Amino acid sequence: MEQWDVYTADRKKTGRLWTRGTPHTAGDYHMTIHVCVFNAKGEMLVQQRQPFKSGWPNMWDVTVGGSAISGDTSQMAAQRELAEELGLDIDFTGIRPHLTIPFEIGFDDYYLVEQEVDLSTLTLQEEEVQRVAWMTEEAIVNGIEEGWFIGYHESLIRLLFALRHSYGAHNEV
Repeated sequence: MEQWDVYTADRKKTGRLWTRGTPHTAGDYHMTIHVCVFNAKGEMLVQQRQPFKSGWPNMWDVTVGGSAISGDTSQMAAQRELAEELGLDIDFTGIRPHLTIPFEIGFDDYYLVEQEVDLSTLTLQEEEVQRVAWMTEEAIVNGIEEGWFIGYHESLIRLLFALRHSYGAHNEV
């Protein structure tokens, strides 16, 4: 039974817990994370979800994503999800998300990391991931249009690729 910390709209913990799969209460929010790993060639490490997953079976997705469990900081959740789903150990101490996107029932922190990863060394979580690959921005956008990649907004994918080397909304001069 997975439990999440409940947050207010201004992202303060309430001290209450929310059990995954139970109905949502208006005004309660939880935290999720996404980590996008890029290589030096500007490709993103992506995963194909298992066919038996209840959400988006067989679809391709960004590197990893998931909910922060009770007690997790955003960084702890990012580090844990990478380790659980791909067997990839990256220390997120002191790393801030590049962006946070609020959604209907929570806050989604996006971390953008550049690291060379040999796909043959990854340990894929059998319950979640069937395979991984490196993909270009255009391949991901095409996958969204063709329906085999999860339907993120094209502009979000393009923004993730654009922000992968910097924080903030301005180009460095």
